[in-house]
Amino acid sequence: MNDECLRARELFVRYSGSLVQMHREGVLKTYQEYSIPKETEQQWLQELAGDYLQRLSIRDWEAVAGLETLSRQYQDPVIVEKTVSFADRNIMSADSIVRLMYAEGLVGIIRAHKLLISREQLFSACRTAVQILEAVIVQPLVIDPGHELQQLGLRDKRTLNSRAKKSIEEVEKLLN
Repeated sequence: MNDECLRARELFVRYSGSLVQMHREGVLKTYQEYSIPKETEQQWLQELAGDYLQRLSIRDWEAVAGLETLSRQYQDPVIVEKTVSFADRNIMSADSIVRLMYAEGLVGIIRAHKLLISREQLFSACRTAVQILEAVIVQPLVIDPGHELQQLGLRDKRTLNSRAKKSIEEVEKLLN
């Protein structure tokens, strides 16, 4: 890959393929000057999705947030399937903040893929998101070192629960 292609890929990945975000940041014209073929962009999106899926972890929520952002530009049912699978197996052992962030990210991913996934996948993904959100609400507040409610603009358990309830309402809208 030549230097120009590397620079174009760097911009593309930084903005998760979003031309709108590139425009907002004032780099869209620069990116367009590289004249990257659509096939190459699709390949980069697939690679980016694969990277985020491999980085899913209960230690933080960056990967699921990246998948949510990426899902606005690139939909692949595998993203829903693997994110739900990871959450089913692992997320209940995370702290309250990570659970909330994963559930919110999952809801965003579901929203972006709603028309692409089967009804069964939709119900399964929504069920997982609601289970996580309900656990956030009913279980005691647990916060691991390095995570703070203020990072999310939350004051206490009540505001955390309120945000979880809003996400449950969003899931209900997705199912209707």
